[in-house]
Amino acid sequence: MEKPSEHSRRFGTSDLSASNSRAMPRREFLKRSATAVAAVSILGGEALGAGGKRPPNIVLINCDDLGYGDLSCYGSKKIATPNVDAMARTGVKFSDFHSCAPVCTPSRAGLLTGRYPIRSGLTRVLGPGHRTGINDDEITLGEALKQRGYATAIIGKWHLGHEPRFLPMRHGFDCWYGIPYSNNMGGWKNGPDGCPLMRGEDVIEAPVDQDTLTLRYTEESIRFIREHRNGPFFLYLAHNMPHNPVHASERFRGSSKGKLYGDAVQEIDWGVGEILKTLKDLGLERNTLVMFTSDNGPNGGSAGCLRGGKTMVFEGGMRVPLVARWPGRIPAGHVCHEPASNMDLFTTCVTLAGGSVPADRPIDGRDIRPLFTVPGRNMEEYPFFYLRTSYLQAVRFGRWKMHVGRGTETLAKPELYDLDLDIGEKRDVAKDHPDIIADLQAKIASFMKGLPAEAGLGGSPESF
Repeated sequence: MEKPSEHSRRFGTSDLSASNSRAMPRREFLKRSATAVAAVSILGGEALGAGGKRPPNIVLINCDDLGYGDLSCYGSKKIATPNVDAMARTGVKFSDFHSCAPVCTPSRAGLLTGRYPIRSGLTRVLGPGHRTGINDDEITLGEALKQRGYATAIIGKWHLGHEPRFLPMRHGFDCWYGIPYSNNMGGWKNGPDGCPLMRGEDVIEAPVDQDTLTLRYTEESIRFIREHRNGPFFLYLAHNMPHNPVHASERFRGSSKGKLYGDAVQEIDWGVGEILKTLKDLGLERNTLVMFTSDNGPNGGSAGCLRGGKTMVFEGGMRVPLVARWPGRIPAGHVCHEPASNMDLFTTCVTLAGGSVPADRPIDGRDIRPLFTVPGRNMEEYPFFYLRTSYLQAVRFGRWKMHVGRGTETLAKPELYDLDLDIGEKRDVAKDHPDIIADLQAKIASFMKGLPAEAGLGGSPESF
């Protein structure tokens, strides 16, 4: 399906000095990890996990702008997602899972580093006109797993910087096939070529044929799995759909009751089925953790019963689906109601691989393996902070969520919502719970002390 175009070329040769000099903390982390892998290689080349067995393969599927209500297992009546539904029936479905940001770049930064994006400086959506990206000192999930002996691949959207020093293969991924930013963005030099498709650091198609993009991402994912069947491998499949402009291949157009948007989601679901079938055919499904989620709330889709959508810190902008399947390890058909976030996936995956998270920097993600494997398991409550660009706008602790800013405005008085009774955030009960307000304000003050100087509270003069 790949169609190299006459526009194929390498990315520009911007200043690469930063990529040739890693910061000391990161070098030390990689050095320690490399030592562990070297010891493993003596035992036959397999990275060892708990109990002396090879750690599991990990497949992480991350959709773009898929809403909380866009899957049939989360209540959609217009979109049929039988393969993701089957994952939920044979695995676990999370009802209270959050992204760390309501838009693309910061959400992906948090997912891949386990850190609030304000810590890495990736707080705004990047485009072809930006010359910034992921800092060389950040340790991505790809890097952490690669140092545990994993083959690592990203298929799909990167969106952490498009200049050479920011690209995936400089940050822990062995291979990349995809788009450097969102599918509604133009050429990498703001030129006329349109959004580029890349393999490694080569542009192979510009503009990319988006109608067949989901199909090709699925094919590339299956190819990677087959080539690395002896594992362990980490596949990060980051779909561009159903971000606007929405596309679907001819086979799926008209297949749903949800118009083209629904068709695109159903094609993603088909791809999930093909990947699961491949794992089964290769005898890998019992040693592979597969997770399916979204980067933030919908922009054109459905947030279900939640208020708001993409760009907002209401639940509709940040609460997203998470379904996970691992036969023999994750009990079938349970629903997890414990709060968790996409930053937790970093710590969980690194720990699962037998590694340790970096100790020289704040890591906000927790190891949530018990929530996958033990139905009804509770974890210690912890505050979750909702940031829009560099500004903290809300905080969640247990059932309580307090808003202090909205959009570009700082609220005159905090708003408080009881999410156990009011998941739609419709009834402000702040006046009835001054003690809760005081406690949440103290949590915010404590959190803010550890943030960079540019961090603010409430409204933001910036835009996404």
